[in-house]
Amino acid sequence: MGDNNRNFDVIVIGSGISGGWAAKEFCEKGLKTLVLERGRDVRHGKDYPTTNMLPWEFEHRGQPPYEIQKDNPVVSRCYAFREDAMHFFVKDKEHPYVQDKPFDWIRGYQVGGKSLLWARQTQRWSDYDFEGPARDGFATDWPIRYKDIAPWYSYVEKFAGISGNKDGIDTLPDGEFLPALDLNCVENHFKDVVSKNYPGRHVIYGRCAHLTQPQQIHLDQGRAQCQKRTLCQRGCPFGGYFSSNSSTIPWAEKTGNMTLRTNAVVQSVIYDDKKGKVTGVRIFDSNTKETIEFYARVIFVNAAALNTNLILLNSTSSRFENGLGNDSGVLGKYVAFHNYRARVSGVYEGFLDKKTDGRSHTSAYLPRFRNVKKQETDFLRGYAAGFGGGRSNEGVNAQFGVDLKNGIDNPTLGPWRVGSHMMGETIPKESNTLTLDPVQKDEWGMPLLKINIDYDDNDEKMVKDYLEQLSEMFAKAGFTDIKTSDSKQAPGLDIHEMGGVRMGNDPKTSVLNKWNQMHACKNVFVTDGACMTSTSTQNPSLTYMAFTARAADYAIQQMKKGEI
Repeated sequence: MGDNNRNFDVIVIGSGISGGWAAKEFCEKGLKTLVLERGRDVRHGKDYPTTNMLPWEFEHRGQPPYEIQKDNPVVSRCYAFREDAMHFFVKDKEHPYVQDKPFDWIRGYQVGGKSLLWARQTQRWSDYDFEGPARDGFATDWPIRYKDIAPWYSYVEKFAGISGNKDGIDTLPDGEFLPALDLNCVENHFKDVVSKNYPGRHVIYGRCAHLTQPQQIHLDQGRAQCQKRTLCQRGCPFGGYFSSNSSTIPWAEKTGNMTLRTNAVVQSVIYDDKKGKVTGVRIFDSNTKETIEFYARVIFVNAAALNTNLILLNSTSSRFENGLGNDSGVLGKYVAFHNYRARVSGVYEGFLDKKTDGRSHTSAYLPRFRNVKKQETDFLRGYAAGFGGGRSNEGVNAQFGVDLKNGIDNPTLGPWRVGSHMMGETIPKESNTLTLDPVQKDEWGMPLLKINIDYDDNDEKMVKDYLEQLSEMFAKAGFTDIKTSDSKQAPGLDIHEMGGVRMGNDPKTSVLNKWNQMHACKNVFVTDGACMTSTSTQNPSLTYMAFTARAADYAIQQMKKGEI
């Protein structure tokens, strides 16, 4: 490949939710953009092999075969790792890492990354979240507030397509919404009970990235209305939910300004000591086994939180001996995640006259209600919670032959079963670290990532409080057979890892400034989960999208001024 083919205006590392947005923004503005994806190509519609398969067409009835489960103990713990979607997941043995402490690293290496697999929940942050570290004294102060990101939330919501209600809750600001679907009857019942009995607590429709009523901007993307199939993890042939594959990547591609290179494992970002700036990216082509360098004025690192840390830690030079931009020494530290360990379940004997099973592609959502206005518990911060109710056809249980057929033809819906899961904020700690193994390398020449991340006493207290509070709320709603559980699952299975390359006002305690720009390398930006200063309780992908669009806009302005 000649030099002329290796020079671009911008290089974007990664094609997932944030990388796709970076590609869209730069290509729209006429900048020649190289998108590097370490995995294979996945084209919208064309490469969703199971999307229209019927249940009986799956050889193992939806379950991964025993041999695959045995060979993949980590990824098999993920709820979406099933026969219809396991081809979108990284297998354990193919991409090893070192667990100093147990950590379930769930990955999707392909064009679109995990945007093909995400749960599509899109809740905005509020100032309670951005001001949390400064108020509560953990982590470091966020360099921005809600007013800085609010217009960018609106910008990405309109393009992605978010369904929701205007709920008027200060802890969860309203957005640019398509019409919401209805909660089912038992979810509405729980909503009413909570509203009447718990001031300051809310049960709402979980805002989600589904096209309930497509607008022209969505039709222009080639997307169509969500069909409510609830088969999202297979890849949606309608583009009914937002993914890089159905939305931002093809949008960038049609500008003619995007070059997408797959099987490109980024080894490092290149810092030129003589020029005093970053000049490009070094990759290993997993097909040809070549090492190749590409060059650009601006680099956006969007490889997903842990891989972004890995790349930057491996990007060393005489100027940055401990990782690119790591003057503060905090690169790879203060990593956090969401605590999903706790669950509460129950049964509701009401609404038995209803003819619905209550199935939906989203659920009800309880925004954080602990320690919001003041510190009221013995733990910092709080938790949000999901809530859902549904019924199964008990007429087909343990039946075969004619009885099974009759049960399907004449469904007998059982009682409503309800459940809630916790989404707890964990506190970023210096002891939660990502480092490079000094000896072991993978087949692409990269040091193995060593992950040393754990729960703490704050998390244990939060789990206890969640189980107590939700059990009480369930009882108040008339639910019976209430059961609590703590899975004790390792960090990582939440798939919301954040931090390591955090934002901050002070270059001595952070890596990035308020524009997601490296303090020490002005032409390098990080806008995926690695940039997060704290985690809050909301699902984070919408915030990554907004950060990316905002940072790209700033980078374009700086390029025009000749500042970078």
